[in-house]
Amino acid sequence: MDRLCCFSSSQLGEGRSYSSSGKGKSHEGMIKFGFSLVKGKANHPMEDYHVAKFMQIQQHELGLFAIYDGHLGDTIPSYLQKHLFANILKEEEFWVDPSRAISKAYEKTDQAILSQSSDLGRGGSTAVTAILINGIKLWVANVGDSRAVLSSGGQAIQMTTDHEPNIERGSIENRGDVPRVNGQLAVSRAFGDKSLKSHLRSDPDIQWTNINNNTDILILASDGLWKVMSNQEAVDIAKKFKDPQKASKQLIAEAVKRDSKDDISCVVVRFRG
Repeated sequence: MDRLCCFSSSQLGEGRSYSSSGKGKSHEGMIKFGFSLVKGKANHPMEDYHVAKFMQIQQHELGLFAIYDGHLGDTIPSYLQKHLFANILKEEEFWVDPSRAISKAYEKTDQAILSQSSDLGRGGSTAVTAILINGIKLWVANVGDSRAVLSSGGQAIQMTTDHEPNIERGSIENRGDVPRVNGQLAVSRAFGDKSLKSHLRSDPDIQWTNINNNTDILILASDGLWKVMSNQEAVDIAKKFKDPQKASKQLIAEAVKRDSKDDISCVVVRFRG
């Protein structure tokens, strides 16, 4: 059974018309999570989507956490919210080779999106996904600039690679273009974006780690947070709150205070305390 609780949404002033927040915990209650999302000031619908839940499958407990930051509409992040984790877990290799299963599912999901572009539109999305297996192994993958940061003993460890054109310039130039990828997009890897696919990749960078007694917190967030906050600043803020929902709200409040104008979404997972 999926374990997800305490979801709420509200209207905000100052050009920010949508926010949502919620929290939940693992079956034993040892690991807790909270999430918050707030719409940016741009005159378009909210384009950030998230996943945050625990589920039981084949005698295993999985924690599934994700941020999907869309562009040119919300259809692609919405599609990813519904399908990406399901596609990963459908891969027969998942339990023996999670990295290969995640990579294959990312590619298959992107192909499905491209094949449905007449229905889904011309937009795209970043993705950062984290899968916690039985509370002890963590697999993180990403395309684009949504980021995952792990805190071990209070020290921030970035678990993802920001796929930005200036970082992956050589890969893009080999395809005959330069940053900002055809002058249109600030990431070098993304789901969707059919018209730019000759310049964009959708293969994820993947990392894994064991969760131990030093592991404090995991933060997943869209670039609306990371544009105005360092990894260590985010960890330092989140560690002040035992309630991860309050931590996620405070991270977003701080980003807004620092004049982040983008949609901002954040998931905080607290492993102990």
